[in-house]
Amino acid sequence: MTELEIIGAPQSIFVRSARMACEEKGVAYRLTPARPHSPEVDCIHPFGKIPVMRYGDFQLFESKAIATFVDRAFPGPKLIPEDAKLCGKVEQWVSAENTTIFPAILIYFMGYFFPKTPDGQPDRAAIEASLQQMRAHFDVLDKAVAETGHLAGASFTYADINLLPVLAYLQDLPESAEMLASAKQLTHYFNTHSQRASFKATVPPPMSGV
Repeated sequence: MTELEIIGAPQSIFVRSARMACEEKGVAYRLTPARPHSPEVDCIHPFGKIPVMRYGDFQLFESKAIATFVDRAFPGPKLIPEDAKLCGKVEQWVSAENTTIFPAILIYFMGYFFPKTPDGQPDRAAIEASLQQMRAHFDVLDKAVAETGHLAGASFTYADINLLPVLAYLQDLPESAEMLASAKQLTHYFNTHSQRASFKATVPPPMSGV
């Protein structure tokens, strides 16, 4: 039987979202740990980013593309609904997350996890520069999940899968943990969905050393 292979560092939020998609669908897969721009990644992704996927002789890059393939190729609960309006909502939130919300958060993460300071201490300038945007984004997300406890409709979709790995890191850092605690609906959202089997099965090792 052909085995699906996901290649990338397990600490990556996008690798985790691809893995969660497989877990939600009940698709068996093998995780091959690899850093961005490693030979295993570069042979599939022209820009060296993770994750990438291999399924027999079929290859894909980009986490959203991988999740879409998994959702359409295998049976199980739909991660991207067939209904046109709900599908549009999923695409809307994934796009907003990846193009607007995550970039500011990634600057914040870099300040903590990959600081460019001479002594290796957190880069306070980068951290402080991202906080205003992050507060605005927390407010948007808090309102978005208030009605149904999901981002798109009333069921768990890839829009939620795409967000949860980011929230997992945010709850462990001081400024973002404070923001999350103040966003009551978003806190409830995270506390609820972090109990899902797919979330627990993909908990990564610590970020240090990646």
